[in-house]
Amino acid sequence: MTETAALRATGTAAWADALLTSFGQAGYRHAHPAILQPAEPFLDLSGEDIRRSLYLTTDPGGEELCLRPDLTIPVARDYLASAQAGQPAGFCYLGPVFRYRGGKTSEFLQAGVESFGRQDRAAADAEMLALALQATTACGLTEIDIRTGDVALFTALLDALDLVPAWRRRLMKDFNRKADLAQDLGRLTLATSASRNEYEGVLAALAGSDRKAALALVTDLMSIAGATTLGGRTVAEIADRFLEQSTLKSGTLPRETLDKLQRFLAIAGSPQEALAQLRALASDAKLAIGPAIDQFESRIGFMQSRGIDISATRFSTSFGRGVDYYTGFEFELHRKDNGDEPLVAGGRYDGLMTQLGAPEPIPAVGFSIWIEALTKSGPATSVAGSAS
Repeated sequence: MTETAALRATGTAAWADALLTSFGQAGYRHAHPAILQPAEPFLDLSGEDIRRSLYLTTDPGGEELCLRPDLTIPVARDYLASAQAGQPAGFCYLGPVFRYRGGKTSEFLQAGVESFGRQDRAAADAEMLALALQATTACGLTEIDIRTGDVALFTALLDALDLVPAWRRRLMKDFNRKADLAQDLGRLTLATSASRNEYEGVLAALAGSDRKAALALVTDLMSIAGATTLGGRTVAEIADRFLEQSTLKSGTLPRETLDKLQRFLAIAGSPQEALAQLRALASDAKLAIGPAIDQFESRIGFMQSRGIDISATRFSTSFGRGVDYYTGFEFELHRKDNGDEPLVAGGRYDGLMTQLGAPEPIPAVGFSIWIEALTKSGPATSVAGSAS
């Protein structure tokens, strides 16, 4: 089914056209990335939920391809291949994406906006949230739950705590994948078991190693065994797992460190309330996270200047969207008092561009609109003005 036919079938063609027009008026050019994409970026960089849902194929030359499960990476790849790469540029889009979703149809429509190259990060973050709210207003929804977080604050905390690399990677992975951080923190404080396991020799050899040395050792061992994967895990994933286990056997997480982590992860409320709690934590615990807090405070100011109701916005330091490439601000818009299905979701992903091949870091932020969820929530109406 074509994009136009799909829109007509759902009765949202006029609404979607008006929405894209409004994004165009705000300075975002319509992008049309290819449906068939290289699979590697999605397998390496996306969240676990997307990796499990890919539709994969292989071309005659052996390259692994997939139907695009999302439009952020395809739009970013096209931008990096263009003459605008590295310069400020914004794009909007609407088209089908493809994911296995159990009992739901695997082809569905996604719209969104991506902004590349803007150095005024706090202002760009606020603009994304304002444009996302415009999309819900355009669909006739006026009561929206705004949920926000900031993975950059958690990253700054881990840096300030000076954790060993294996613990830092483990906690970062848990945060991105919405794992139960409290449960994992509890495991990290348990005394090391005296029992011996079948990998004791490897763990002993890795004790005190960095990731590069661990990867080299595991690569050598698997080459000797004639294997490149084990149980679907890559050499790098296996090396990380062994390194985690060797670190866990070498000691426990200090109680003071655990207390700081738990106090940080308990912070929640309006952005202003969270800001006060973060300042207090940084002062009391002598944590060098001031620049990340300053960026958070600057974003609050730009959100207010955009007319966003800060008092009705919820912020939580433990909020994460489960996407591995996010590096900063994250948000979801939900129907009022509806917990599970976001209407719009997005965030900042400054690290993705170099992972996709950019020679220098490029700031990036954007959001996706779930047309299926949004249009069943209320009547499609005309777009009410530009957010720029």
